[in-house]
Amino acid sequence: MNWDWNVVSEFLPRFWDGVVLTLQALVLGSLLAFTLGLVWAVAQRSARAWIRVPVTAVTEFVRNTPLLVQLFFLFYVVPEWGPSMSPLATGVLGLGLHYSTYTAEVYRAGIDGVPKGQWEAAKALSLPPTRTWGAVILPQAIRRVVPALGNYVIAMLKDSPLIAIIGALEMLGEARAYGSETFRFLEPITVVGLAFIAIAYPASLLLRTLERRLVR
Repeated sequence: MNWDWNVVSEFLPRFWDGVVLTLQALVLGSLLAFTLGLVWAVAQRSARAWIRVPVTAVTEFVRNTPLLVQLFFLFYVVPEWGPSMSPLATGVLGLGLHYSTYTAEVYRAGIDGVPKGQWEAAKALSLPPTRTWGAVILPQAIRRVVPALGNYVIAMLKDSPLIAIIGALEMLGEARAYGSETFRFLEPITVVGLAFIAIAYPASLLLRTLERRLVR
């Protein structure tokens, strides 16, 4: 097949729609993953077994099942028990929940990396648990794990095409739909591939810069 710029021009409006949806899923999914991951990490360190054990079981289950299966479950099975969600909302929830189990491990490593003396100092000052976590432990732990969290954002970007399976047409979903209608796959798939590089590569450079600054 020969490259046709007219095809690219015709595909671009749908491409930009896909870009917007991809970025929505990425940003909202990342916020959900980072928030839930921190909740899981703190809960897994709880002295109360009724909190620690169920959270550990849930995170292990989610981490060891495919994201695609989770998306199908959220979109097709969960509505049978309650309200249904739009494809985008389901995609955000699926991405955020899935990656929260990985960010939880990142947070856990950061928390474990805080010197033991910091815990002892907080205890010696009789700081309440909320103050110990909020003012002493988490600021140090999160600073250590920011680059690793950023890597999961890039991984989430590369997994975002999976949400097209449930009807949320991100960049690749729009390209496949356009190709199915026009039988022209070369141009849309190439444009989408370049777009992923254009988004992911600058983000990786930004993460390296941030990591160097945090080390200093």
